[in-house]
Amino acid sequence: MMYKQKDSSESWDIVITPKTSLLSIDWKEIWRYRDLLQMFVRRDFVAQYKQTILGPLWFLIQPVFTAYTYFLVLNRMGNMPTDGLPPFLFYIAGLTIWNYFATCLTATSDTFISNAHIFGKVYFPRIIVPLSIVVSNLIKFGIQFLLLIFFIIYFDWKSPDFDFHWHVNILLFPIPVLLIGGFALSSGMLVSAMTTKYRDLRFLLAFGVQLLMYASAVIISPNSVPEKYATILKFNPIANIVEFFKATILNHQSIDWPAVIYSTAFLIVFLLISIIIFNKTEKTFMDTV
Repeated sequence: MMYKQKDSSESWDIVITPKTSLLSIDWKEIWRYRDLLQMFVRRDFVAQYKQTILGPLWFLIQPVFTAYTYFLVLNRMGNMPTDGLPPFLFYIAGLTIWNYFATCLTATSDTFISNAHIFGKVYFPRIIVPLSIVVSNLIKFGIQFLLLIFFIIYFDWKSPDFDFHWHVNILLFPIPVLLIGGFALSSGMLVSAMTTKYRDLRFLLAFGVQLLMYASAVIISPNSVPEKYATILKFNPIANIVEFFKATILNHQSIDWPAVIYSTAFLIVFLLISIIIFNKTEKTFMDTV
C-alpha cells in the first residue's frame, strides 16, 4: 500500500476542527452556512402546511379560534377578569407571543432525533437547525402580530370601553419577542440534548408546555391571582416577558422594568447552560440516537 505525501503548498478551503470549549460558537462558520440556514427556514415554513387546503391561513385561524374558546370558557362561563381589556383582545395578545415560544420549543426539542439522518452524512454547524426553527417561526409570528394589530384597531373603533392610545412603548415590542425567542431556543436545545438518551421527554414535553402556559399568565391576569401565588409568578421569567409584551402592545399598564431585567439575566445564564449541554451532546449523540 502506498501513500501520497501531502504537498506543502496545498491549501484547503475549509478546515474542520473540534471545539476547544463547550461554550464556543463559531459565528463566522454560521455566517458561511447562511445559505443553508435560509434553506432550512424556507423548508420549515413551507412544509408546515404543505398539501393543506387553507395553507398559511391556518396561521390566522388557529389563534382566533383558540382565543374565542378561552373567551367563552374563562370569561363568559368563568367570569375571570382581563385587566379591563376586551376579553378576546386580552387572550389573543397573550396567545400571539406564547404561540411563538411553544412552537419554537416543540420543534427545536426534536433537533437531534429528527435530523440524525442528515447529521450522520454531512457536516455543518448543528446549531443551524434550531436557529432556522426560531427564524422560520418568526415569520409566522409576524403574520399573527399583524392580526393582533387588526383586532386592536377594531376594538378601539367598536368597543366604547376600550380607548387605545398609541404610545412610544409599542416601539419596544421587539425586545420581548427577542427574549421569548431566546428562551425557546435555550429550552429547545436543552431538551433536544436530553432526549437523545431519555426519549420519555418527548412525550412529556407537550404536557409540560401546556402546564407552563397556565403558569406564565398567558390567559389569566396576574392581578387576579392570589397573593401567595402571585409572588411565585413573578419568579417565572416567561410570565414576566408575556406581561412585558402585553404592556408594550396594549399599553394598559406600566412596564415592570425590574422584572424585565431579572428575566434577561435569567435568559443569559440559561442560554450559556444550554449551549454547554448542546455542544457536549453534539460530539457523541450519533452513538445514542
